[in-house]
Order: sequence, then structure tokens, then C-alpha cells
Amino acid sequence: MRVEHRGEFELTAGHLHIIPAGDAHRVLSMNRPEVWGLGFCRTCLDPARYGELLAPIDRVRHGASPVVDLPAARQAYVLDLMRELEREQDAAGAMPVVAESLLALVLAEVVRASGSAQAAPPQRPSIVVEALAVIEARCLGPLSLKDVAAAVRRTPAYVTTAVKQATGRTVGAWIVAGRLAEARRRLLATDEYVEVIAERVGYADPSHFVRLFRRHHGVSPAAWRAQQRRTA
Repeated sequence: MRVEHRGEFELTAGHLHIIPAGDAHRVLSMNRPEVWGLGFCRTCLDPARYGELLAPIDRVRHGASPVVDLPAARQAYVLDLMRELEREQDAAGAMPVVAESLLALVLAEVVRASGSAQAAPPQRPSIVVEALAVIEARCLGPLSLKDVAAAVRRTPAYVTTAVKQATGRTVGAWIVAGRLAEARRRLLATDEYVEVIAERVGYADPSHFVRLFRRHHGVSPAAWRAQQRRTA
């Protein structure tokens, strides 16, 4: 399987391809490979607990190679973790804490595999990478295009054009995506009132949050929570 991601890479058995949110990449060719993918909401994870486990993603953002080798002795174990995570997510009565624990074990293997491969001095990240990192870290608080532009020392017009061209999404859309991901996590994992969740994900006006959620998911937050719990 050949991919393009800041250069071209030939992926074979045991390769890990680390893709930070928003990083431009594409498949160039493939011949029916067996590929396992794992995506997760970074803003839903506590930085104090997961900072070290997320370090490989940060290093890729800052210029390290996005492809690392998983030692042969660990490949079967990681594949078992991925299968167990898939079973947990699909199971009736799935428990988020179990899925989160399995995710942490997978990330730990990525950290260990990445150690030597990513030791080279990183390049300066692109403005798009910097902007997405700012959004990822700050989207649950007050954050606007102007704030993101100031953080990366560029004009709002420059940042919005660069992000849109590189990712197909606007800065505002990335902010909303991060907030709604955390909202969905809280709706599933807690019994907090919708008004409380709205405030926790950056919306002082609960009615605005409800309208935004309905626009993206077709139902209100309360209805979405009820649907998910009925099917769990």
C-alpha cells in the first residue's frame, strides 16, 4: 500500500501510519491489504493523563516521520487490542472506560515503537498544522478565527484560506467539530444536563448549542443521547 503524507511511503505489514487531525494525506495505490484504523477524539482525553501517550502525534505535527515500524514481537498483541476495542464498541452494554483503557494500551505501543524513529530534530510545522493544534487544545473555551490567527502569528484571512485549502474545512468548522465531539462524549458518558454540557464545550447559550447540534446530527442533544442509550 503506497500513501502520500509529507512524502511518499510504502506501507507493509507492521507499519504504523500516524495521521494528526487535518493532516493532508492520500492513498496512491493498494492491492487489497488488510488495514486497521483507529480514530479518536483528542480533545475528549485529559491532557494530564494522556499527554505522554499523544506525544507521537505531536511529533508528526512538528515534522517527524508519520510512518514507524511496530516490532514483529508486538504486532499480534496490538492486533488483538484492536479487535477487542472493536468488539467493545459494538457490544451491548459497552462501557466507555473499557474502550478508553484499550485505546491507552494501543497508544502506549505506538509511543514505544515511535521512540527511536522520531528522534531526529523536527522541522518547523506548517501554519495549518499549528492552527489545528491550537484548535485542538483550545476549542472547548472561547476561541475564534481571530484568536487562532493571533496564536500562529498570521492574519485571519491567511489562516482561513490556508486551512480551507489544506483540509477542506474552515477554521470555524474545525472548532465546532471539536466541541461537538466532546459534547457527544459527555452525552454518552455522563448524566449532565444539556445546559451544563453546552457551557462545558464553549457555548454560553444552550439554545444555540441545541440548534447547532441538531443541524449536524438531525436531532436534539437529548434525543441523540436517548437514541444512543437505547441501541447500546
